Amino acid sequence: MLGNRSLAGNSVLPQYVRRMKREDIDAVLSIDREAFPTEWPPPNLGRELDNRLAHYIVACHAEELVPPAEEAAIPAKKGLAGVLSRLRRRFTPEPVRERHASGSERIIGFAGIWVMADEAHVTSIATRADDRRRGIGELLLQSIVHMAATLRATIVTLEVRISNTGAQALYIKYGFRRVGLRRAYYTDNREDAMIMSTENIGTTPFQTQLKELTADYRQRWGPERYHLGS
Repeated sequence: MLGNRSLAGNSVLPQYVRRMKREDIDAVLSIDREAFPTEWPPPNLGRELDNRLAHYIVACHAEELVPPAEEAAIPAKKGLAGVLSRLRRRFTPEPVRERHASGSERIIGFAGIWVMADEAHVTSIATRADDRRRGIGELLLQSIVHMAATLRATIVTLEVRISNTGAQALYIKYGFRRVGLRRAYYTDNREDAMIMSTENIGTTPFQTQLKELTADYRQRWGPERYHLGS
């Protein structure tokens, strides 16, 4: 968890962010295992989705899947070349295409918060390893902060590994500041966790900065890349 875990990187730009559904659990757990392989057991997402305090989102990439009918429309080769081509298609395994609830999207990241009283605590932010450094981590963070404001939280808090300076830089960019330290917090190597928190996210200065950062993000990555709460 990013409350208990570190940010798993900025990743492949999704076309949208939406709330997590029960059908997404397997894909999200796969990302969780990849992002946090040495940490404690993953969260019980089925229980989390039933928890009124917990709120989870996923970043999705829409994929265009070629239907079998289109593959059959490829002109057939003649002679020996045609025979060899047909044999290759017959004995070559079909590539595995990951399909989820909609049948045409691939989940590439997720994030979660717990909202208690006026505090939203980030529990996890993670992306797929091969989808990093393309803005997904930042998009998820934006979405979580917007969601927290919608849920009437006044501050957002999280923990991050002391060694994860990349994640810390992103958090600082979005108004988080160091407020404490948890000694030997991570069970895999007893690394310390830095506690970070925003100021009041409902204030005009914070919201103005968030809007500017969101606008800069969209200019850099494309206007079609929107976030929850936009």
